Amino acid sequence: MPPDASLARAEDIGRSYGSENADGFTARVAALNAAYEHHSATAVLKRALRDPDVGRLALVSSFGAESVVLLHLVSVINKHTPVLFIDTQMLFEETLDYQRDLSDRLGLEDLRVVRASEAMLAAEDPDGTLHKRSTDSCCDLRKTRPLQMSLAGFDGWITGRKRFQGATRASLEFFEADGDQIKVNPLAHWTPEDIQNYMIENRLPRHPLVAKGYPSIGCAPCTSPVKEGEDPRAGRWRGEEKTECGIHFVDGKMVRIGANT
Repeated sequence: MPPDASLARAEDIGRSYGSENADGFTARVAALNAAYEHHSATAVLKRALRDPDVGRLALVSSFGAESVVLLHLVSVINKHTPVLFIDTQMLFEETLDYQRDLSDRLGLEDLRVVRASEAMLAAEDPDGTLHKRSTDSCCDLRKTRPLQMSLAGFDGWITGRKRFQGATRASLEFFEADGDQIKVNPLAHWTPEDIQNYMIENRLPRHPLVAKGYPSIGCAPCTSPVKEGEDPRAGRWRGEEKTECGIHFVDGKMVRIGANT
């Protein structure tokens, strides 16, 4: 089916639900996936950003090792799309510089920096050492809860998750029900080669830490270089069982999602 015809079909399906219960919401997400099963990341992203039945979306980006691909796609399709950047206030200086440079280069018109409030930090991590006692609590304070609050005004959000990032993502779809919000995963079917080729073809700048052995980049205190042959996320919370900050869940449990959100 041609992309335009599929767009019209998906929009008709979405409108038919109108005011819906949880089952209706799940059915609407399933209908979106059925309509876009064989479409490209660009078609899915265009559709999601313009359809009132998907609702108001924000792109959540770490400005990490692979983030530039989705940021570039959004900048080409609609650079007024809200972009939420979570500044945990413990990021590498290279990440902060990369975020500023990339935002300017791509012309992102609505960049929103998300941080924990001073009151939250004063109450729960006054000396900035919470990560040494509990990495889960630190991630919850500095990343998970601030993002949840920032997403409260949106109907859904765009992620950079991909099927190749682990067994829990092997059947990842373009559209996903997440409570009463929709997650949009335009790059779900992309391979590592697709990511690298897109960066090369579009001459996109790499995060400077990638060349220094950081294929997955989080907060400075909890991220270390990765040796050749190690899993790309081996440098995240090294020595702990923890593999995820808590933003993404499967069946109520935190899951490993790969290099970057």
